[in-house]
Amino acid sequence: MAKTKPPTSTPDPKQSKYLKRSEIEAQREEAYRAEQAAAEKVRVEKALQKRKLEEDEAERKLIRDEKRRRMAEESQVRREEEEAREEAGRRRRLGLAPLPPAKGEGGDDTPVPVEEDIDEDELREKLRGLKEPVVLFAETHESRLKRYRALTAPRVEMSKGPVPTTLRLLPEAEMRIPEKMPAKGSEREHVFRQLGSYFTLVVTEWIRSLLQRDQEVKESNQGRQAWAAMEQSRENLKPLFRMFESGELKDEMLEPVMQIVRAAQARKYVDANNKYLELSIGKAAWPIGVVSVGIHARASRSRIGEERENVAHIMGDEISRRWLQAIKRCITYAQTRWPPDDQMQLMG
Repeated sequence: MAKTKPPTSTPDPKQSKYLKRSEIEAQREEAYRAEQAAAEKVRVEKALQKRKLEEDEAERKLIRDEKRRRMAEESQVRREEEEAREEAGRRRRLGLAPLPPAKGEGGDDTPVPVEEDIDEDELREKLRGLKEPVVLFAETHESRLKRYRALTAPRVEMSKGPVPTTLRLLPEAEMRIPEKMPAKGSEREHVFRQLGSYFTLVVTEWIRSLLQRDQEVKESNQGRQAWAAMEQSRENLKPLFRMFESGELKDEMLEPVMQIVRAAQARKYVDANNKYLELSIGKAAWPIGVVSVGIHARASRSRIGEERENVAHIMGDEISRRWLQAIKRCITYAQTRWPPDDQMQLMG
């Protein structure tokens, strides 16, 4: 038999030892696209997971806020009922007549006392004289009379100072805070006017000093921060002024505020700062490392923090914390506007 040569097969390009440059680029591009697709998928999954967590957190926050609001309303109702019971018991002990039942404030059909009622024709003439609509749609006589009372009620004039208030401000010579706590009545109202007048004076001088700066200083980052601090302090003082107007500032807060302002008026700013620290964080020692010393409970552990007068509660209230911080900023500015004679009284 004749020897025949085996048929030669064509080489497979995939099994070839060498690759073309175009094939290498195509493979690298394909791997890059696969890598980018995987990274994009991971990014989308993370974004969806983050969004879901944010939505869950927002839902939980909404539930917590609703629960807090409901608990606050229930607490207020219980407090009002307790105050009403105490007042009723006090009036019974004193032999006074019981108070009439409270009427709803929002209802338009609340009956008007006979001595305060006005005849319908006369009421319409009065509304015409005020150039107001005589009758509104579905308006009853009681609601029309309430509208007339609101239109003719005396308007409360607000001061034109940096913090608008209904307090009658005093001149600087009459702002000296007394040494003793004022009694209820006119003395207490006068102290509130003195405090409001002092903070109005400080904020007014603060604004004037900021406006007198050069334009370059005003437009600088530090200058804008100084103006923002003043604006924030002025805004945070408004709740304090509202308590001055209504007389609702408690004695445990009024007395330290009086001491702070009295020390600042005497240009004893270190003493004012010490009173500020006593009001904000209190005098009680912080029991760090004392409560859990060993495996056995200490005999006096239950009495730690028992002295209520030395524990500050003001930092637990956000509104009180803000106006207290505003007072601190006012005192800090006051020592630059009215520097002390004794340099040891300058705060650091």
